[in-house]
Amino acid sequence: MATRQKLMRAVRVFEFGGPEVLKLQSDIAVPIPKDHQVLIKVHACGVNPVETYVRSGTHSIKPVLPYTPGSDVAGVIEAVGDNASAFKKGDRVFTSNTISGGYAEYALAADHTVYKLPEKLDFKQGAAIGIPYFTAYRALIHSARVKAGESVLAHGIARAYGLKVLGSAGTEEGQKIVLQNGAHEVFNHREVNYIDKIKNYPLVFLSVSLFSIYELLKK
Repeated sequence: MATRQKLMRAVRVFEFGGPEVLKLQSDIAVPIPKDHQVLIKVHACGVNPVETYVRSGTHSIKPVLPYTPGSDVAGVIEAVGDNASAFKKGDRVFTSNTISGGYAEYALAADHTVYKLPEKLDFKQGAAIGIPYFTAYRALIHSARVKAGESVLAHGIARAYGLKVLGSAGTEEGQKIVLQNGAHEVFNHREVNYIDKIKNYPLVFLSVSLFSIYELLKK
């Protein structure tokens, strides 16, 4: 008798559009890992801005419909395919490049894109390592090559924190969060002519799409 394939819940997109095209289904087959693949039981999944652009159909990446969104996940290895010897069932891991999509109970990933999750990090933190952390790290360390003591203006960082930072936020609550997370100074980017207050910052880190980037670069 054939073994019945295990089912899971997953968010599926059958057409490009707004948030309303996200459909939760409970009859999706759990993926089976192939050569050099692992199956992760998802404990946390990141929700990234780029996924909204893909879902809307405005991004250059257009997955074959239907698909499950989500690239950044953290969880526990459920099954291991052939030649994925670096992992075993029960390992705590994270990845930023799922094959089957992360908005699901289980996600498939190539073993070379999966990393062990340090014990001091929880699953929510693990799911934030991929696109958010790697993007910031590449921008600040690899591209800008910031050094200790330099100043950085980080635009729109109400939920971010880091080295010596001057940040901006568009609400009073957001400004408080910026300061609470270690920023030395905060600017309200919704104020008229707020850019006039910002001068002599060698690096501007833009985490949101704002027209003011061109004005900031002039400073």
